[in-house]
Amino acid sequence: MTQFCDLTGKSGLVLGVANDHSIAAAVTKTLHRLGAKVQASCLNDKARPFASPVTEPLGIPLVNCDLTKPGELESFVQQAVDRFGQLDFVIHSLAWAPLAELQGRVTDTSREGFASAMSISCHSFAEVAKLVAPHMPAGGSLVTMTYHGADEVVPNYGLMGPVKAALESMVRYVANELGGQNIRVHAVSPGPVPTRAASGIASFDKLMQDAVDRSPLKRLVTIEEIANLTAFLCANESAGMTGQTIYVDAGYNFIA
Repeated sequence: MTQFCDLTGKSGLVLGVANDHSIAAAVTKTLHRLGAKVQASCLNDKARPFASPVTEPLGIPLVNCDLTKPGELESFVQQAVDRFGQLDFVIHSLAWAPLAELQGRVTDTSREGFASAMSISCHSFAEVAKLVAPHMPAGGSLVTMTYHGADEVVPNYGLMGPVKAALESMVRYVANELGGQNIRVHAVSPGPVPTRAASGIASFDKLMQDAVDRSPLKRLVTIEEIANLTAFLCANESAGMTGQTIYVDAGYNFIA
């Protein structure tokens, strides 16, 4: 009997493995457990000692991919195409903003800082889509990570709120453009989880406690729960869905 969300025979990319506590790490492990062939990325050689303990035990190739360096994203995708022949999914778990501007007022954001955050955190998703779409002859899934701060003002989320709002809009437009190729596109919106990326947000402990207090389930979600949803969006069972922002946040998003 075939298991639910069986990814055997599927292959794809996970961008943004930072360490064992990152969302991308949990996604990588879950996709592998469900039978998928995966190639993962970390930022650079400095990040590799933290990311490789995730991939090495699973035999998953780990490739450096710094989006600020011309050609690295293209090389990352081409290596996967050479390795797998075709692609079925891409998980985009990347976000960055200058720390000073992330913790400051949106009103005070510099043009350069905003452009950098938008390029890495949002436009890179369109770049990935353009690169991989020709290598998805049977269709596939593109999934990125967003946050509730795209829809409502979250204290100390600052610059990333408008950036994530743009990312969610990007998902809808890319879904419309690639739907004819049977490529489905989604944003997963987790509740706050204690990852390295989240550590740059001021008073993040307070944000997590508020999520626990206000969410109907009265707890934080786990990176494994986020990974389970992401894997479902890569599986045949979600074939009728595209263009959505889907929450996995213990219900926090619908509480006023």
